[in-house]
Amino acid sequence: MKDSVIFFQLFEQESSTYTYILGDKQSGEALIIDPVAQTLERDLKLLEECSLKLKYILETHVHADHVTSSGNLRERTGAQVCVGEANGVTCADIQLADGQNLMVGNIKVTAIATPGHTSGCMCFIAGDRVFTGDTLLIRGCGRTDFQSGSSSQLFDSVRERLFCLPDDTMVYPGHDYKGFTMSTIGLEKKYNPRLNLGVGKEDFRKIMEGLNLAYPKKIDVALPANKACGLV
Repeated sequence: MKDSVIFFQLFEQESSTYTYILGDKQSGEALIIDPVAQTLERDLKLLEECSLKLKYILETHVHADHVTSSGNLRERTGAQVCVGEANGVTCADIQLADGQNLMVGNIKVTAIATPGHTSGCMCFIAGDRVFTGDTLLIRGCGRTDFQSGSSSQLFDSVRERLFCLPDDTMVYPGHDYKGFTMSTIGLEKKYNPRLNLGVGKEDFRKIMEGLNLAYPKKIDVALPANKACGLV
């Protein structure tokens, strides 16, 4: 897969969000995962420089910490917005079901439902990579106290859906706050302090309940905007 793929991991500093571009060299088709409004022009310029035609815009969930550029990207490129069906985002072109496949040239991307951080979270598997959104962060995970979050569901999603992938699967998260860019399933199974294989579900529940996190600063703006594909 590596020889035929164009891949970029991009960062938006204010929300510490990673955006990913995955392109097929032969066909020139591409997808983007979790694009951010502030970096719209950067992403469009990069697609143009690489002669990539954007086919799909994928959202891992309805974000509470930034506004998506998905609607504007669709207007500028003609790409289809793809969101997990459990999110109820009616402006999306494709309501992704668990296990649904998308093709970008010869690249197959599989959407898997991983509720817990929110009830509508999805991760995306592409070859030896998995894009985990906020479900699994490097040595951490997303909070579970908003947007119908559930520590029990998140624990099951990670253990039953993600940790069943090969240990050498590369993990690309939706955010990072500690200077990491990627990990592997094997490393997270060993060293993730919240979700390693030595942590039980009740332990995890207590960890998440004890975080005492502040109210998300942008949630009141971001949620309604992202339900509208960022077009406000």
